[in-house]
Amino acid sequence: QVQLVDSGGGLVQAGGSLRLSCAASGRTFSTYTMGWFRQAPGKEREFVATIMWSGGSTYYADSVKGRFTISRDNAKNTVYLQMNSLKSEDTAVYYCAAKLGRITRLASEYDYWGQGTQVTVSS
Repeated sequence: QVQLVDSGGGLVQAGGSLRLSCAASGRTFSTYTMGWFRQAPGKEREFVATIMWSGGSTYYADSVKGRFTISRDNAKNTVYLQMNSLKSEDTAVYYCAAKLGRITRLASEYDYWGQGTQVTVSS
């Protein structure tokens, strides 16, 4: 079992940066594939980025590729999402998620979820 706590959201101007963190409990964090998803008001939850348990493979949504970077520190049981060049359309609640096995962009395949952290980008 893994418990996830998201943090790092806030209000930022367009073009600015934020770094989200997701702290995980449990001794087996290093075996989990981790993902970030987001949900804007009135929209469905969408995939943002994912990283394999070893950190060796990452995958991004086209909308964030080149601007966002997912990383993890298994010694600290934490996964990060560095967000640069933020746009108003990045405004959403961001959630981290965990699963065992292969990386995937499908939210339905993730077993554990954080509570979410709000990111608001003002234009």
